[in-house]
Amino acid sequence: MELTPVDFQTLEEIIARHRDEKWALIPLLQEVMERFGYVPPAFIQPIAQGLGLFASQVRGVITFYAGFSLKAKGKHVLRCCRGTACHVKGSRSILRQLKKELCLDEGETTPDYQFTLETVACLGACFLAPTMMVDKTYFGKLSPTKIASLLAQYGAEKPPAGQGDE
Repeated sequence: MELTPVDFQTLEEIIARHRDEKWALIPLLQEVMERFGYVPPAFIQPIAQGLGLFASQVRGVITFYAGFSLKAKGKHVLRCCRGTACHVKGSRSILRQLKKELCLDEGETTPDYQFTLETVACLGACFLAPTMMVDKTYFGKLSPTKIASLLAQYGAEKPPAGQGDE
């Protein structure tokens, strides 16, 4: 997967649909996320100007809501639950295995932009603990041994020998 190039013309088209509508910041940011996969920091000022806001207001909304990101994410976003039920049922070992399989730490993206690994406070699927999401799909009652086959469904390959070992 290649990153979608930062395209100011497309941004201008999105802004034009919402120009001078301060209330439209969140829908506008959602469109940007849908189109680019993140909000490039260079977009903050043009968005602010288009809606009649301060750049700090736009940045504040982006950084407040977990659904928005200033960093490019992978094609597949993996969210590992750290809620109480998941913690008690072994989510630490799930997260450890994800880190090992992908050679990533929390908040990182693979160099080929295939995967981004995140942790969340709760996915709201406690009855399936331990739980994780890949994109918008929930996976529950996980164990470390299930992680490799789950990742393979999304095109992950095993790291070369010696990488990802703790």
